[in-house]
Amino acid sequence: MKQVSCALTIAGTDPSGGAGIHADLKTFQELKSYGMSVITSVVAQNTTGVQAIHHVPLDMIEQQLDSVISDIPVHAFKTGMIANIDMMKIAARKIPEIKAPYVMDPVMVATSGDPLIEQSARDFLREQLLPLTTVVTPNIPEAEYLIGEKIETVEDMKQAAELIVEKYRAGAALVKGGHLQGEAIDFLYDGSKVHTFSAERINTKNTHGTGCTYSAAITAYLSQGLPLYDAVDRAKHFVTAAIQHSFPIGSGNGPTNHWATREGEGNHGSNN
Repeated sequence: MKQVSCALTIAGTDPSGGAGIHADLKTFQELKSYGMSVITSVVAQNTTGVQAIHHVPLDMIEQQLDSVISDIPVHAFKTGMIANIDMMKIAARKIPEIKAPYVMDPVMVATSGDPLIEQSARDFLREQLLPLTTVVTPNIPEAEYLIGEKIETVEDMKQAAELIVEKYRAGAALVKGGHLQGEAIDFLYDGSKVHTFSAERINTKNTHGTGCTYSAAITAYLSQGLPLYDAVDRAKHFVTAAIQHSFPIGSGNGPTNHWATREGEGNHGSNN
């Protein structure tokens, strides 16, 4: 019997379906990894922004984690929105028990600009959770916070990826260039070498959930045993197709298309 690759996401919800747990599980499903989830916060949001946030009680977060890891093997996992220090302390305590590749999407603000985690929690994330990661996937504003410096050029992006790994002992850092102009270029520093991933920039406002989708795709591929470079390379193709065929629905930033890589609707990714 073929082994099932199992991927876990620890994050908040999005009832409009474009980001958070919802985007992660859609991505896992499309990439043929068995998806599991631990919900940290219930978020009322849509394509226009965040309307309300309700945090799941701490003991329930821990019980969800225990339920999963005590019963089903986790071959890779990711974290998204972890809103406060108390939640992060649970994550910091439990993550070493999982013993699988860990992808951190350092979610701090929504695409709409709404803050999603508390200021004090950002410091804990940087100091206590980053050293546990296999790879962290910040966009430029998130990377600026992590390193405490402005990022204005591709050279700044490369240096930021290196600094995140060297200063905070992250396993690797993928700094994403979606906020710059020109090609959509991302830089992965794995502790020894900087790798470049580029794609044509797509002129669309429908980018709701792109960070969640990208990091979830990396997680899915890692759960299937791919090396980090290959996982990022294929995930880059997946998220690019999802943006290219995104949905013009809602009044704000529409969601990406998680089935865009199916036959006739985009590339399946490259094989290395």
